[in-house]
Amino acid sequence: MEVKDLTPQVVWRNFYSLTQIPRPSGKTQRVAQFLVDFAQSHGADAHIDEVGNVLIYKPATKGFEKKAVTMLQAHMDIVAQKTKDSKHNFDTDPLDVYVDGDWVTARDTTLGADDGMGVAAAMAIIEDDSVEHGPLEILITRDEETGMDGAFGLKPGILKSKYLLNLDSEMEGEITIGCAGGEDVNCDMQYQEMSVEPEGMIAYRVLVKGLHGGHSGIEIHKGYANANKLMARFLFAAVNMRLALLSSMHGGNMHNAIPRDCEAVVVVPKKDEKEFLALVEKSQKTFTAEYRDVEGKDVEFVAEPCDIPTSIVPIEIQENLINALMACHDGVLRYIPTIPDLVETSSNLSIVNIGAGSAHVMILARSSQDSMKQFLCNRHLACFSMAGMQVKLSGSYSGWQPNPSSRLVDIMVNVYEKLFGNKPLVGACHAGLECGIIGAKYPEMDMASFGPTQLAIHTPDERVNIKTVQKFYTFILEILKNIPEE
Repeated sequence: MEVKDLTPQVVWRNFYSLTQIPRPSGKTQRVAQFLVDFAQSHGADAHIDEVGNVLIYKPATKGFEKKAVTMLQAHMDIVAQKTKDSKHNFDTDPLDVYVDGDWVTARDTTLGADDGMGVAAAMAIIEDDSVEHGPLEILITRDEETGMDGAFGLKPGILKSKYLLNLDSEMEGEITIGCAGGEDVNCDMQYQEMSVEPEGMIAYRVLVKGLHGGHSGIEIHKGYANANKLMARFLFAAVNMRLALLSSMHGGNMHNAIPRDCEAVVVVPKKDEKEFLALVEKSQKTFTAEYRDVEGKDVEFVAEPCDIPTSIVPIEIQENLINALMACHDGVLRYIPTIPDLVETSSNLSIVNIGAGSAHVMILARSSQDSMKQFLCNRHLACFSMAGMQVKLSGSYSGWQPNPSSRLVDIMVNVYEKLFGNKPLVGACHAGLECGIIGAKYPEMDMASFGPTQLAIHTPDERVNIKTVQKFYTFILEILKNIPEE
């Protein structure tokens, strides 16, 4: 069966249309115009605001005019992750999506169900005039995945909604009412490259690839290997044993994705080649022993001969950089003391680019406690400052604090139980959601987040469960019917 023929067809058809429009973070102009044209073709008012968000207004269906204004909110951009061997170009190519048993997935790339499913559900409601609802505002933000720029740029005072339904969660049967805050730690350095004397030297490209990866908020507690951290461990040993000199290192490309791949080019004394390759083999066995159970397979860690580079990172600088990558925190720092199953504070060593005279490291720090987030950012600042890097913090946002007296959540719990015969799980998550940023601009807005079941988001194994999409859409429609009057 084709993806666009699945049930509910009005959702899946629109989702398929989205997968055919390239929309990586930072390049959402085309999909934004597509959404405006779509809404207007179905009689809804729509426009793109000055920061690139799409705002759509649909009047109430007959008999529902007195209901409170409600917002459907999602984001249009996707995380651009692919397998190491994939030739896919996220700027130009449509996604190759297909049905795989009970799931929909994409070939060798992320699927974009985060948050294409939320956008598709909103599109379905715009399209279908038989849906019963009060006045609707629909907000589709840009660049949520790279810093929530659309939500940050949203102006106060332009939205009228009393209730907000955020369609950007990843587990059907759960209602999210709070999330962690976050901040990017950006570390940069310029250096004068050191030339290589090729006599008696050879070069290798060292690769760690095909790790599980995943969402650095939702899956950070699972302990998946971080490719940048594994490479740092290897380089720390190789450089300190005088078996290698670093020319370049590149790993990760998204601040909120656990890095799956990393490669480093090193120069090796020919006389030490055997010992160097023995260290590669030992590292592969060590990493596999540590991570095989959680990764589900052996860690692929290899060294391939390559051309000798013309330059390396100066010895003192490479040692400082590698030491900092080794010392910096990565993974879970602390769980919430009163909710020991929920991560409070974590960091993700997300991007490392060293070579050609510059070094850049990005870390995403998250915490539901602002003080702990600041502590973690300062910890990274101290670590990388000692390596001689300039450190800047950016994109800070506070967590979304749960509202224990939410009328919207009460409505949603009752609706879910009537529809499906059991109560949903209500709680908070460690991922970042736009609700906290929007809520700071509109503090009276009552909000909750939910979605269909999605696994391995932010990785090429991303998939969405077909049956839960039907439940997700049915749930939205019934919530809209039960929104109270003003």
